[in-house]
Amino acid sequence: MKIIKDKISINELVQMAERVFGNLVKAVVDIEKEIMAVDAELHSDEEALLLENGSEQKDLWGINLYPELANEDFIEFDSMINLRPSYGNLSRDIDNPKIRERIITIINKLVEK
Repeated sequence: MKIIKDKISINELVQMAERVFGNLVKAVVDIEKEIMAVDAELHSDEEALLLENGSEQKDLWGINLYPELANEDFIEFDSMINLRPSYGNLSRDIDNPKIRERIITIINKLVEK
């Protein structure tokens, strides 16, 4: 498990995916700091790592990355940590389109394709 602040290559993500789930890498994105945690079996573990390193709960969103897919199939907005009625998010998905767009921008900045 590690925090990505600069860049990570698609090849690194492919290797991570193969080690754990075969085709996906779980990630938690801090939309304020524009960083993400990757390479864990649970989004909650990545969330805890970011919280330990100064992130705030309200800024953390769980996603799945599919390194062998492209465009809109590359990112899946699905995680139990996204279920936050107090923030207006009533599903495992990310309901707010502005947050989704922000995550896409951050992922495009952090992942070297």
